[in-house]
Amino acid sequence: MAYDPLTDEQRELRDLVRTLSRERIAPRAAEIDEKHEFPWDVVELFRDNDLFGLFFDEEVGGLGTGTLLSLIAIEEVSKVCATSGLILAVQELGSLGLKLAGSDEQKQQWLPRLATGEWLCAYALTESGSGSDSAAMRTTARVDNGEYVLNGSKRFITNAGVAQLYTVFAKTDSAAGHSGISAFVVEADTPGFEVARVEPKMGIRGSTTGELVFEDCRVPAANRLGEEGEGFKIAMRILDRSRPGVAAQGLGIAQGATDYALEYAKTRETMGRPITQHQLVAAMLADMETKCEAARGLLYKFGQAVDEGVDGPELTKLSAMTKLYCTDVAMDVTTDAVQVLGGYGYIQEYPLERMMRDAKITQIYEGTNQIQRLVIAREMVKEQRAFLLAGVG
Repeated sequence: MAYDPLTDEQRELRDLVRTLSRERIAPRAAEIDEKHEFPWDVVELFRDNDLFGLFFDEEVGGLGTGTLLSLIAIEEVSKVCATSGLILAVQELGSLGLKLAGSDEQKQQWLPRLATGEWLCAYALTESGSGSDSAAMRTTARVDNGEYVLNGSKRFITNAGVAQLYTVFAKTDSAAGHSGISAFVVEADTPGFEVARVEPKMGIRGSTTGELVFEDCRVPAANRLGEEGEGFKIAMRILDRSRPGVAAQGLGIAQGATDYALEYAKTRETMGRPITQHQLVAAMLADMETKCEAARGLLYKFGQAVDEGVDGPELTKLSAMTKLYCTDVAMDVTTDAVQVLGGYGYIQEYPLERMMRDAKITQIYEGTNQIQRLVIAREMVKEQRAFLLAGVG
């Protein structure tokens, strides 16, 4: 049995998501991937069952059920369709700027629409020349007659073209590095803003990933999040809380692949017996299951930490570890799952090749796993552990 620290109410909501995923989303997963089409029918399913509400407080129309349950929802959906799981994860990512830095007026203006799923949202930080190096961003925002005028572009933005609301980061002081970055909320129909292209991708092919262009895009000053120059701090606080959404996606992919490989191995026979009875295959399955369980422990620990109010360096480190481990597990486990199926794992008739393709991006977006290792090590160096060595000769 998987690790399960949930209350009866939480378990009931998890089982609802699990049932919807298996009965309604799983039959669509291969088609979503094959056609490269954004699954609006899945969005409607989420709306009808109030799943977007898992990510929002009750005062703005959400369910107020907390971070742990929202991560579990992403995990459950991603077991059958990583694209659909990402829709939930990005609703959290794109709305966190408002939750963390928005004024009361800003929250009331936009969060209720996001809580119901009436509007989808997106997070626009990355540019073609600034991924992990945010200080190198070139998009600018200058003040003109009480408005900000945005010019520049963003690249690799999830939900491009389907989101109605974008959290956008731009330089209000081009010479100030990280301290010159500010954050803005931009509605999709704002003049001067457009989606220039949508990228064809190796995996999560039903999710739109695109380039945003701002050409003299005028944004009201009331759309700025926080003060000028606070954008980088806001972006990092957002990522501390959103990265585990990608971790949940990765864990879901890994567990879905493990479950599929196990069922296949129970029925596939070679040399007169099921391949689960061959020691090398059995060892692979055991390692896959163990990695998933270890990843789930980290993921659930993070969700509980946020729900208990943990913040600051402790949360930063835990977020990075969770994202790093869960997504590395996703790649390791899906690769092994394909191996368990042998030649069948490599063909599109079976879902594992899709899961393997989907898993790869989880190691890259929302901070590459190389960056996560740097973050973890940086936080370790700050910690005082000398007392642990007291008395050691």
